[in-house]
Amino acid sequence: MLRLKQIFLVQYKNYLHTSFDFHSDVVGISGKNGKGKTNLLDAIYYSCFTRSYFTNLESLNVQFGQTGFRIEAVFEKDGKTYTVTTIYRGNKKEISVNGVPYEKFSQHIGKFPVVMIAPDDIELISGGSETRRKFIDTVLCQLDTEYMYQLLRYNKTIQQRNSLLRNYHRHPDDNLLDVLDNQLTIPAAFIFNRRNEFMHELLPRITSFYHQIAGTEDEPKIQYKSQLFHHSIGALLKENRQKDILLQRTSYGIHKDDIQVMLDNVPFRSIASQGQRKSLLFAFKLAEYQTLVAHVGYSLLLLDDVFEKLDEGRMNNLLQWVCIKNSGQVFITDTHRERLEKTFNTLGLSAQIIEP
Repeated sequence: MLRLKQIFLVQYKNYLHTSFDFHSDVVGISGKNGKGKTNLLDAIYYSCFTRSYFTNLESLNVQFGQTGFRIEAVFEKDGKTYTVTTIYRGNKKEISVNGVPYEKFSQHIGKFPVVMIAPDDIELISGGSETRRKFIDTVLCQLDTEYMYQLLRYNKTIQQRNSLLRNYHRHPDDNLLDVLDNQLTIPAAFIFNRRNEFMHELLPRITSFYHQIAGTEDEPKIQYKSQLFHHSIGALLKENRQKDILLQRTSYGIHKDDIQVMLDNVPFRSIASQGQRKSLLFAFKLAEYQTLVAHVGYSLLLLDDVFEKLDEGRMNNLLQWVCIKNSGQVFITDTHRERLEKTFNTLGLSAQIIEP
């Protein structure tokens, strides 16, 4: 079991000095736009994932006019209490658990699993492949420390290779390219195999959730696509080296993987309605959540502004699973307190509602 019991915010975004106590499995967060509902969810996510869900720039997380921030989150996990403290001072960040700081922030990933669903996540369905790769990596990094290590290793080597390719015409170095290509072999194969194995587990869950939420019989065809299904990374890099030199970047590898979604043999995003797209987005995210729970036993679920994204029928289908069938702790934001109260009453929930 994983529950967030308290959170203390100092100079984090619009919070100067605020604390919240949580005593329910379902927590509604109500308030007008700009009051800090999303910022509170983001602080929870930060305490689980060591960074903001919305930005990589730490300066954007600091309250205007201040030089740093502090987040202290008190979790209860398997009967034990853990206090996760994040302190950011200018260019220095420290994260500790029960007073013991991490040497590497990556050591924290997966200890307090979390899934966030936010309005801009529709890019997962309508955007480019990078968003869908990030989706896969976010789940697997919380499940598998070795995967995270190999992914960091692969990305670092790709950066080095691309830097060499950008300067190749001035400083050609085929020997160094050979070394870097060889260094990519192990992490690429590991990541591909792990993604392929994982997607066999995830894809049926996505389809199942899509049918539950959409309430329709249409059948999206979802596939994991990778160049490594047909060629080894070594063969791809060797065969396309001259092309890479011309383009000044690495054009083949697992950094080109994607999740392809088709409907009636046409790309889903080309013909799907807004309702179908949103249903598929929630299906992806709930499948992510269910997979974490299946492997770890628990996860937090953060839903930001979901009432504005689905019609009433689809919303009821979503909340039936999220709040009734699911046993994890859920945080839901909405601008209308009355709508939250009505929804929770309809579902028969004794949920908590707070206002930032």
